[in-house]
Order: sequence, then C-alpha cells, then structure tokens
Amino acid sequence: MTIQKPILDDGTELQGLSTALLFPSMELFGGPVRKSVGPLTPIVGVSLFQRTVLTLQRAGIRQLIVLSGPEEDQLKQALLKGPRVTVPVRWMPIREFPLDDPRTWESLAAEVRGFCLLSGVGTVFSRPLIEELRRDVRVGQVIVLGHPMPEGDGSETVGSAWRSDPIASVDVMVMQASELSVVGGLTAEFETGPIARWLERAAAEGRVHLLPAGGDDPSSWSQPVHTDADLRQAERRLYSSLKGEFEGFIDRYFNRKVSRWCTRVFVALGWSPNAVTIMATVIGLLAAGGFALGTYAAGVGAALLFQLAAIIDCSDGEVARLTFTESPFGAWLDLALDNVVHMAIFSGIAVGAFQRTAAGEDAWIPLALGAAAISGNACSFLLVNKAQSIKAASEWKTPLHAAWSDFMLKNVASRDFSVVVFAFAVLGKLATFLWLAAIGSLVFAGVMVWILRPAAVARPSV
Repeated sequence: MTIQKPILDDGTELQGLSTALLFPSMELFGGPVRKSVGPLTPIVGVSLFQRTVLTLQRAGIRQLIVLSGPEEDQLKQALLKGPRVTVPVRWMPIREFPLDDPRTWESLAAEVRGFCLLSGVGTVFSRPLIEELRRDVRVGQVIVLGHPMPEGDGSETVGSAWRSDPIASVDVMVMQASELSVVGGLTAEFETGPIARWLERAAAEGRVHLLPAGGDDPSSWSQPVHTDADLRQAERRLYSSLKGEFEGFIDRYFNRKVSRWCTRVFVALGWSPNAVTIMATVIGLLAAGGFALGTYAAGVGAALLFQLAAIIDCSDGEVARLTFTESPFGAWLDLALDNVVHMAIFSGIAVGAFQRTAAGEDAWIPLALGAAAISGNACSFLLVNKAQSIKAASEWKTPLHAAWSDFMLKNVASRDFSVVVFAFAVLGKLATFLWLAAIGSLVFAGVMVWILRPAAVARPSV
C-alpha cells in the first residue's frame, strides 16, 4: 500500500461536507456491483460515473476520492472527454487499498476534514438533494439516503438494526470524517462489510437519520439504477426535473412539456446547446419572413413558426443542464439571438402591415412603430446585459434594487409573448400588436434605465 500526499495543501481546511468518497466498482457496503448497468453506462448523453462526479461538483463538493477497480483507466478517460471536472480527484485503486485493510480507512481519514459523503455511482441524484445534505450535517449524526423495502419483500436488509424500518438499499451516506478510522477498526472484527457493520452500530446508538429517497420535494430526488428499467425511470426523472431560471406561464404549462420531446432528440443526436440555439434562431427568422408577406395565412403560419422557435429555445437550456455544458457564452448567445429574433419579428410584422396599407396616407405608421419596437428592444438588450453584470458582481446597493432587477430579467426572458403574437395573428390584428410592441419595449427600456440609475448600484470599494 502506497500512502499518498493529501489532495489539497496542508493549509487548506475543508469545513462541513466538502469531500465525497466514490465506489464505482462495488456496492456501498462491500462486494462487487451486481447489476445490468455499470459506471460507464450512458444516461441522457453522460455516463453514470460522469453524472455523479459533475453533480457533486455543481453541488459544492470540493474534493473527490475514487476507490476504483480494474476500469480505472476507462473512468479517467470518461472524465477527460466530458465536461470539465474542476475539483481535485484522488484515485485509490482497490488492489492497493482494499476495504478490509485498516490502513485504507486510516488513509481516507487522513484525507478528509469535517464530513464526507459515501456513494456508489449506481444512483442518479439531483444537485438540490446534495445541497440539502450539505446543509443538514450535524456532529454525531449519520445521514442515510435509502429506498424503503416494498411490503412483503423477504429480501435481506442492510442489517438487523433496520428491521423496524427496513430499507432495500442505501444510495448515499454522510458521516463524520473522524468515524472513518472507526470503520477501519471493524475490519479485524468482521471479514467483510465494515461500512455496513459500522452503520448497524450507529443505528443501534440512535445516531442515524434516515432520509427516504424520492420524497415530496420534486427538486430533491434520487433514483437507484440497477436495471434497464431503473435507467429509463432515472431518465424520466431527469427530464421531468428540468426548469429554467426564468419561466412564464406558457413556458411552465406548455413550452416545457413539448420541448422535452425535442430535447430527447437533440441529446440523442449529440447536438450542443449552442447548435440548438442557432436552430431556434433560424426558425424565428423564417417566421419573421412569413410575417413580412403581409397576408392573413402567412401571418398565422409565421406565428406558428415563432411558437415552434420558442419551444426549441427552451431545449437549448435543457440540453445544457442535462449534459453539464452550461457556459456564460452560451447564456449570452441565447439572450443575444433571442433579441435578434424579436427584432426580426417586429421588422417582419411592420413590413407586412406596410404592404397592406401601402396605398394609404398612413402607410408610414407601421414602419415607424416597427422602428420604435426595434430600438426599444436593442436598448433593453444592452441594459439587461448591464444588469446581469451587476448581479454577477453582487453590486446592487440594496435587496430592493436586486429584486427589481430580477423581476425585469424574468420578464425579458419570458417567451409568453409568442402566444400573444399568435392571438393577434389569428384575429388579423398584427398591426395593432405593433403599437403594443413599440410602447412596451420603450417602457421596458425606460424602467431598466431607472433601475440602473447610479443610486441603485453600489460603488466599488477602494
């Protein structure tokens, strides 16, 4: 056994729950993994092992220790090919660090400060769930995330201490780092399963807090993946948990429900979020061209295309969240191209209205309204970018100013107005919509100017 230096510098002290121990080649309580799927099995474009690592990273875990088996090289390659892993990872081969050797647990105890999370990679869990575990750690308490045993199931439970409240499996466990040495001490008393034996003792002492997986909170969930049926169920949970940062009524109750089917196709094709964004933009520009034709049928068809663009525009963020490929540039590109499409839509509707009234004295009005709507939209985009920069730097002077900014950002990100465009197209009143677009975009820009006034932004400290 080769004792390695700690992952982090000696001067770095990790408080709370900041370290995760992963067991990709074995069950959490010892023994080889016995299931039809493995750590490299893909789920929604990302392997189970990658998804575990990246979810823990996004949830605030700052170091990972992987007790790996013969597939270690494949696991390393998987992390190199996928989204960037920024937390330090220590690889501890089981052949050098067997679980029945007390020195393995002594090495682990030397690596970890505060609390540690133990998990296999046969469970898909949400980031909010790990964040909840990090908030709930208590000195002397063990948190166990497990799935209850079905009634009438005669299968063996984790241990006799669980007979009053049996669970079929333990997916994730959180314990104090100082207890790792105690686990190692049990290896001399029991030949196998030191973690299970230690957990039985902790349960008998009343120190175990059982947290049922898949509770009522839709954002905090986990799904064990042992079979192909489990894999499909986990995929459904991942898709059903999708939600954007800013959503309007139509997004929540219509666009998201349809966009998930599009997202499945884009993930299967291996499209990047930016590619989906560009596709939505192209469809939006085609819709603008349809509005410019000026006929009733073209207007309705263009409105339907615009609604399709809004649906696909939901998919780019969904693909990014599912595959851990979010980026500041992608978020900016999405917002920028959304505004390009909106300005093109205003332009197309203005041109179409102009063509219908070209012979009249007031033919210039649609063009003027279109120009006003485009100008207000362009100014709003610049002001929103400024507001996002202030928010990222936490430079709002008071919580009230920050709340006003969030309210306006939510409204500018809403796709609900695509339905408004469709309603005016069906009613044959797109020229009337131009008045609303011009006034609304200019008012929005004016409110953003008020929000961004110097008195609302904190001065940088000298």
